[in-house]
Amino acid sequence: MNTVASDDGTSIAYDVLGDGPVVIIVGGATCTRGVNASLATALAEHCQVINYDRRGRGGSEDRSVRPPYLVEREIEDLAALVKAHGGRAAIYGHSSGAALALHATVSGIGVDRLVMHDAPYNLPGSEQRGRDWDAHLHELLAAGRPGDAVAAFLQIVGMPHEMIDGMRQSPMWPGMEAVGPSLAYDSAAMGDRSGGTVPVDLLARVDVPALVMVGGDDYGFMIDVAQLLADALPDGRIEHLVGAAHNVGPEVVVPRLAPFLSA
Repeated sequence: MNTVASDDGTSIAYDVLGDGPVVIIVGGATCTRGVNASLATALAEHCQVINYDRRGRGGSEDRSVRPPYLVEREIEDLAALVKAHGGRAAIYGHSSGAALALHATVSGIGVDRLVMHDAPYNLPGSEQRGRDWDAHLHELLAAGRPGDAVAAFLQIVGMPHEMIDGMRQSPMWPGMEAVGPSLAYDSAAMGDRSGGTVPVDLLARVDVPALVMVGGDDYGFMIDVAQLLADALPDGRIEHLVGAAHNVGPEVVVPRLAPFLSA
């Protein structure tokens, strides 16, 4: 495990695998670098992979773990990683990590290719859902209930109540509860407070090649979201991972991702 210091002194933990052009993997909500380890290993056959823990998760600390949970802090984390590895990197973001990858790309930290995989933005007309989630999440965190925040998130993404209840009784739950505050960073990156819809203005500012990847087998609305993303990107293309669910193995992702990164 390697570490790098972000601007506010937060220590960010990461692994380095492979050689070649640098790509940083940005995981989605609650995910640590362990979740992306198999993807990182497979992708390392084609490039140098930086697989890191977003702040407040796994081996990374968070010295700003209190409101307002600004997306700028996570951009600074990525900037530190890019700087430590040559000053230029591609970024692959999955789920809400795709939204953070977008913010980082337009911030001028040295991103040369952007990949957004299954970005879960709300479709037009669903803005209130994003606002309600952001408000509820912050209420739970302010009340010191990170475990309830994780449970509420799992419910939103479709996990049955009985499965959530079972998880809360399992040995893994303390680890899940520990990453609860980091959900606020996901919500900030997604723009939930403003409705969490596709950020057309941000997308228009992307000045590097971009790839939008989408499965849609379990969350069908993401296919429509992906098309909106691709249409709004100045140099964007879309890859339909036909039949793939939101959580999909590297054997599906890497054959589509590697050629784009090495082109």
